[in-house]
Amino acid sequence: MTTDRRRFLKGAGLAAAAAGAPLPAPSESFDVSRLCGRYQWLVGDHHTHSQYSYDAMYRIDQIARGGRAHGADWIVFTDHGHAEHEKVSVEPTEADFLAARRKYPDLLLWHGMEWNVPGAEHATVFFQAGRDQAAKLREFERAFDWRLTNSEASSPANEALALRALRWLAAEEQAKRIHAPVVLINHPLRNGRIAPHELRAYRDAAPNIVIGMEGAPGAQADGFPKPLGNGGARGGYANSAGPNSWPGFPAEAYRSYGGWDWATAKVGGLWDSLLAEGKPWWITTNSDSHYNRGDTLVRPQVADDWYDTHGKFPDPVDTGSPQLLAPYADFYPGEFSRTYVGVTRRSLEGVLEGLRAGRVWGVHGGLVQSLEVGAYGGGAAATLGGRLRVRRGSDVTLVVSARLAARPHGGGSVPRLARLDVVAGPVTGAVTDPDTMTAPGTKVAESFEPRWAPGRQVVFRHTFRNVRSPFYARVRGSNGTSEPTPDVIGQANPFEDLWMYANPIFVDVC
Repeated sequence: MTTDRRRFLKGAGLAAAAAGAPLPAPSESFDVSRLCGRYQWLVGDHHTHSQYSYDAMYRIDQIARGGRAHGADWIVFTDHGHAEHEKVSVEPTEADFLAARRKYPDLLLWHGMEWNVPGAEHATVFFQAGRDQAAKLREFERAFDWRLTNSEASSPANEALALRALRWLAAEEQAKRIHAPVVLINHPLRNGRIAPHELRAYRDAAPNIVIGMEGAPGAQADGFPKPLGNGGARGGYANSAGPNSWPGFPAEAYRSYGGWDWATAKVGGLWDSLLAEGKPWWITTNSDSHYNRGDTLVRPQVADDWYDTHGKFPDPVDTGSPQLLAPYADFYPGEFSRTYVGVTRRSLEGVLEGLRAGRVWGVHGGLVQSLEVGAYGGGAAATLGGRLRVRRGSDVTLVVSARLAARPHGGGSVPRLARLDVVAGPVTGAVTDPDTMTAPGTKVAESFEPRWAPGRQVVFRHTFRNVRSPFYARVRGSNGTSEPTPDVIGQANPFEDLWMYANPIFVDVC
């Protein structure tokens, strides 16, 4: 790596940028928010499970309390779609959810569900419907969940049912029977069951509702080495192609890379192929909390058919002993995986607005305390998820500001950001093959190696000179200096391989 690629940029100034002139190199005191807008960055989690899921144990208020203790500002409760859940669990979940809201008024909470997507796998679905929340969730689950509609298999008919579900959400929002529905695809390539053409079809069917996917799955503690050598894999990514998998995915797509989905981690891969179309397709991270590593709570022993009879497990009991073996593969919201959303106001509406706008970045293990990214050129500026419009031949500068970690993470050490990358690629428009999953023009444009000191703010910039056509740029960071590598099944301590990914900024050229 050349000295130029390692440089730490110094200097400051914004008046020149407002006039369209070159901006001096930023210093450690450079305030990127003056360039790209002032936002409050709230930590959240859109994928959690309670005792109302057939494979989890926590009370709703315990998830909220655990998230709050680990710095979460917003949480979505997403119990699995299931016949018994639809039959008896929706109203009790709503009652417990409302009680948690009263108990923790400082938290922003939603009652959603994890949808078994017809012809595919799982997705977070949440919206607001006031007093009709439980009824509307039940209506959706009954009509469109593959566990209730016998529509699990990958087939054109089942894919069409998934699209009808998305159009139902859009129609219900238009009729004002529900408000602000959001869908995020969960652990997209864990089983390879959501083909590239399905992702595109989802987005096209409901572009303001289906906003993206988990860039990294939950269950990050599943890769910890186990005493008997029978460890799992980060995010549960230890699979291979099955009968419902899309046959075009290579074997490596079924593994996680530094805890992140192959679709996200591969430069010029599936995520980039969507961005290269100019599609606003955002990534998140989450806990997928079922059983959280190190917790002292355990689920009481019950008969095998307990959930099928009751639609709920008994409250967990405290043993006083930390649980480290399977199935304790998860973390609490905010404990390891954090999704930051830039908001203009601390409210449900503020978080929804930020999510839909793509003002989102995700990080594991507290690799950085804060991140701001802005791009400017031609007298205008934009931040994560935004679009910057410039004249052909302009220079566009990307500015990245990160606050380095100052506190130990759950692994006991202070994480060290070793590298920041600017990844960029051309926006080439709609693809002719909807199963496209490569973007050959996307590359790492520049890498920076911050001089590390706990709590320090580092600021870098990269300038794209004489831009001639539209493109996008995004930022990632790591505690290592190599490209993401596959996590070793059963030998993947999540605290040893940490990554941060931010959503893109698009640049339109006229």
